[in-house]
Amino acid sequence: MIYEMTVQVRVKDMSKGQAWYKILFNREPDFIPHKGFAEWQILPGCWLQVAEGNPSPQSGPIRLGIESIRNERVRLKSLLNIEHFEIHEREEVPVKWATFQDPWGNGIGLFEYRDRSVMKEQIELILGKDERML
Repeated sequence: MIYEMTVQVRVKDMSKGQAWYKILFNREPDFIPHKGFAEWQILPGCWLQVAEGNPSPQSGPIRLGIESIRNERVRLKSLLNIEHFEIHEREEVPVKWATFQDPWGNGIGLFEYRDRSVMKEQIELILGKDERML
C-alpha cells in the first residue's frame, strides 16, 4: 500500500532555490531539517524536497493542479521572470497545461481542469469537504 509520496529536485544554490520555490508555492517551507534541504507539503502526504546539489538533466516535470493557470502565469512571470510559459489546451484533453523550468533546469508543470466541477471533486477527494476550498 502506498500512502505518501515525496519528490526531490536539486538546485546548485540552496538560498536561491529556497527563495524561488517559496515564491512558487507562495509560502515558507514546512520543514527544514538541516542546511541544504527544505520541504513543502503540497497536499496531505505529498511532499516536494528541494536539496542542494547537481540537478538531474531534464528532471520532471512535476505537475501541480491549480485553480487558474492564467492568473498563476501572470504571478509567476512577474515574480520569477519565467519567460517560456505557454498555456496549451486541446479539445480532447480535460485540462489546460503549461510547462516551464526552474533556474536549475528542473521541469515544473501546472494544469487547470477545464470543468470546474471536476476540480471541486478532486479537492473534496483529497482534502475533504471544506466550503472554503470550494
